[in-house]
Amino acid sequence: MTRILFAGTPDVAVAPLKALVSAGGDLEVVGVLTRPDAPQGRGRKLMPSPVKQAALELGLPVIEAKPTSPEFFEAVRELQPEMAAVVAYGNLLKQEALDAIPLGWYNLHFSLLPLWRGAAPVQRAIWAGDEVTGASVFRIGPGMDDGPILAQLTVSIGAHETSGELLQRLSEDGALLLCSALQGLISGEVTPQPQDEGSYEHAAKIHPDDARIRFDVPAFAADRQIRACTPEPGAWTVLHNGEDDVQLHVLRAQISEVEEELTPGKLLVTKKHVWVGTSTQPLELLDVKAQGKKQMRAADWARGARLEDGAYCE
Repeated sequence: MTRILFAGTPDVAVAPLKALVSAGGDLEVVGVLTRPDAPQGRGRKLMPSPVKQAALELGLPVIEAKPTSPEFFEAVRELQPEMAAVVAYGNLLKQEALDAIPLGWYNLHFSLLPLWRGAAPVQRAIWAGDEVTGASVFRIGPGMDDGPILAQLTVSIGAHETSGELLQRLSEDGALLLCSALQGLISGEVTPQPQDEGSYEHAAKIHPDDARIRFDVPAFAADRQIRACTPEPGAWTVLHNGEDDVQLHVLRAQISEVEEELTPGKLLVTKKHVWVGTSTQPLELLDVKAQGKKQMRAADWARGARLEDGAYCE
């Protein structure tokens, strides 16, 4: 029986954790490493991470100390894990932490490595217009997502799929991949293979300022940006409506076949539709959330927004 320490924080790491716990066989999850409780919501109340909540429900010990702290190393000595599985943990692991687990740390990364190494591989794949992506299990080393690969899977990216929807699919499929890869490593059926050498684009984290929608680009590019930034950090624009400027989040849109010619950012509203101009054909807004308001259908929002004739997004 191989003792496993699981490290993860957000929702996408919950399915892999549960899969490892239920896998049985040669795997035994003995503890969970996650980020500390963080303030959330308008009240900024401290809330546990989704992985911590799942770990507590499963009756597993939880470590919230940074992997550089004496508390972390003390917990490792007590739990005595032989191997670690990592899914979206959110902290860098320095060599001292890597050396503390005798059989190594193994990461489930949501791309076909060596493509899209970095913090936001799913978002960057959608934004770049990739039609295919996947998940990889690799051994963590001192470099950025460049360790030897144990296993990979491939999936197609849906034409209208957001990063949140794709991450959920990859989390569920990747959970099985992670289990089989670690079991294969333990049994000797899997031999880690070095990644292909070369220069590849980095999947840099997407910040809120990056998510401001550009309408001076072709409609397909604006659509990719919106899908890549949904749900996090959230694609947004500034609505200029007379003397009022309001931040408007766009949660869902689609490229329109309407033949109206709209300048970039210009709005066209009918009873059932809201279009916004790009450098090519218009983009139809489907679901939006205005500042201080709830999410709603774009047409419903527009009816209550009292839009003036010259209203535009920027």
